Amino acid sequence: MTTARTTGHGPLAGVRVLELAGIGPGPFAGMLLADLGADVVRVDRPGGQSLGIDPARDVTNRNKRSVIVDLKAPDGPARVLDLAARADVLIEGNRPGVAERLGVGPADCHARNPRLVYGRMTGWGQEGPLAQRAGHDIAYIALTGALGLIGPPDAPPPAPANLLGDYAGGSLYLVVGVLAALHHARESGVGQVVDAAIVDGAAHLSAMIHGMLAAGGWQDRRGANLLDGGCPYYGVYETADGGYMAVGALEPQFYDAFVDLLGLDGDLRDARKDWTRWAELREAVAARFRARTRDAWTAVFEGSDACVAPVLSLREAPRHPHLAARGTFVDHGGITQPAPAPRFSATPTAVRTGPARPGADTHRVARDWDVPELAPDPEQPLPNTAARGD
Repeated sequence: MTTARTTGHGPLAGVRVLELAGIGPGPFAGMLLADLGADVVRVDRPGGQSLGIDPARDVTNRNKRSVIVDLKAPDGPARVLDLAARADVLIEGNRPGVAERLGVGPADCHARNPRLVYGRMTGWGQEGPLAQRAGHDIAYIALTGALGLIGPPDAPPPAPANLLGDYAGGSLYLVVGVLAALHHARESGVGQVVDAAIVDGAAHLSAMIHGMLAAGGWQDRRGANLLDGGCPYYGVYETADGGYMAVGALEPQFYDAFVDLLGLDGDLRDARKDWTRWAELREAVAARFRARTRDAWTAVFEGSDACVAPVLSLREAPRHPHLAARGTFVDHGGITQPAPAPRFSATPTAVRTGPARPGADTHRVARDWDVPELAPDPEQPLPNTAARGD
């Protein structure tokens, strides 16, 4: 783990992003844009909306600034439109039609700023039979077939946190979309709406597997394929102390190194190519891993090309020597958190500030974005943001 860098603003320095407060994939997308150097202003509502944690520890709001606007107040929509008029990108995560009813939909914003990229983050998308239905990550990935890929064939698919739907299928596609649209807007002067639906993104992630399915190289069931746990040399095994080791020895040379270091009998080496012996091979591999602790097996495979790694917990991961050497995690403001990614040679990124406190930056944003109506009392002292770790 390393100390967060405080220099460098990233490749999106100078880009203004307006984020209408929400939870889940919207704030994560805003964090990614902020990590890349954009000036992200989050419009929080009075009373706030969060994950039920202290806002000072919600790292998805790092590197951002926050203002409070009551969109249901008579002048609320006008304040947001004033900000949108000066923004390059706006992102929102309401159900379809909500932003329009509040007076801050795409048509309202484009009337003030035709170049604006208006990014919309939803689970089901802006249209379709389920567009108005409530949902969460697990339902979205269930419908796309992504959830059905995961887990053993004789048990329910496990919930993969909210990484696959909210963040991989949602946030990352929203960011790709708004950056592509921003490029178009700067070339043409024309903004547009980006409809980022988690169901679309999660489905898109399975493109390779759909190709394998069409080619006859993938069975449409769990635990029967090369990458879904069906293959005995691509999976997770328990160790003597209740830990786990992850194995991904797919290629022949990696498989040979794996079976050598694991100490398997020679007659099992050929089982790699014979799927009728996969159950036998899996049983033998499992028995070997159960004979030693996770740390002991980690030492055995250290420095090899066997493609085997220990399964670490969230608290263990930052201490792994490789991740520590790269600075994959940083400690900023007393919070250990993933560092910005990816990395840039000419425009380095950094965790510049801690999580934005709701409304703490209203006066600064009013000044910097030239929206004086946002903070009608400029003489009022600015809130103390020292606790953010700025």
